[in-house]
Amino acid sequence: MERTKGKEPLSAQMKRKSEKPHEEKITEEGNFRTVISTGSTLLDLAISGGRVRGGGLPGGILVEVFGPSGSGKTIFLSEVAGAVQRQGGEVRFDDPEARLDSPFAKMFGLTITKENYARPDTLKEVFEAVRAWKPKPEGVIHGSFADSLAAFTTEEEMDDNDAYGMRKGKEASKELRLTCREIAAKNYLMVCSNQIRDVIGATGNQERTKSPGGRAWEFYPSLRLRFSNVRKLDMELKVAGKEQKRIIGIRTDIFVYKSSIWKPFRTAPVTILFDYGIDDLRENIQYIKDNTLFTTYTLGGENLSNDMNKAIKIIEKGNLEQQLREEVISLWEEIEDKFKQERKLKR
Repeated sequence: MERTKGKEPLSAQMKRKSEKPHEEKITEEGNFRTVISTGSTLLDLAISGGRVRGGGLPGGILVEVFGPSGSGKTIFLSEVAGAVQRQGGEVRFDDPEARLDSPFAKMFGLTITKENYARPDTLKEVFEAVRAWKPKPEGVIHGSFADSLAAFTTEEEMDDNDAYGMRKGKEASKELRLTCREIAAKNYLMVCSNQIRDVIGATGNQERTKSPGGRAWEFYPSLRLRFSNVRKLDMELKVAGKEQKRIIGIRTDIFVYKSSIWKPFRTAPVTILFDYGIDDLRENIQYIKDNTLFTTYTLGGENLSNDMNKAIKIIEKGNLEQQLREEVISLWEEIEDKFKQERKLKR
């Protein structure tokens, strides 16, 4: 790697910070002693970077992720479920639309079996199973996942006694009220995906879209993440002397729409490759370039390349992923600290 001249002090300072031991920020409740990564460093930070170094999803909470079709919600659930298993937790995955299969799950390090995978029809089935669940061992985060809420129905709707789905909101409210207590008490992580619907008659500053299923989904989740602004990611190559172009993934913005675990209204860009999942390297390299004086892709003040794909290969070949992540976290914390409001405590 070739050193970038004239810009070393900033990167050297960042590198020294990333090499120092960090004192973990822990809440009084201890919920952040163990966290689950989303697979995206920038999203982990947006969710809870001010509570624990590196951020992530704590146990004991319900999370709703919502957005348009094709925005990466199923992949997000699979990434988080795989992370839960890698940290020793058990997973249960409810999939009414049968989107998940074993080959797809393995891409995220997720193992699905007949014991942890189900295709229930109703919300009641999902939440009753969560309340009856007794995973082992203790002391780790276990995760329950439901994809997607809009596909679940009610017993009345299945019996044609609720043609307009009016019972779904009431049933969701009841089940969430009962289940959220269990989730918090047992330190489970429950993540549910949802679609969005147009709000009829919305004017002015009113929301143009909402997630379906009743008002309960606005109140009970501790964290709501909105997926939006989906862009196609294409790649051009010369094959057999001819230029070829393919769509290889998407880039989506994930907005912390609601949060009771840290500050809301943070946004993280996330790249998803169709045959890989969340590409954390790509966003981390871009973040350093976008938020420093460097004009090329760098790591620790050293020039990697002007080309993103070449920079990624250098980092992967050198097993430098963790160093890159630490540098991103340090830079993010440095920027975030500048916006802290230092005020006298109220007494």
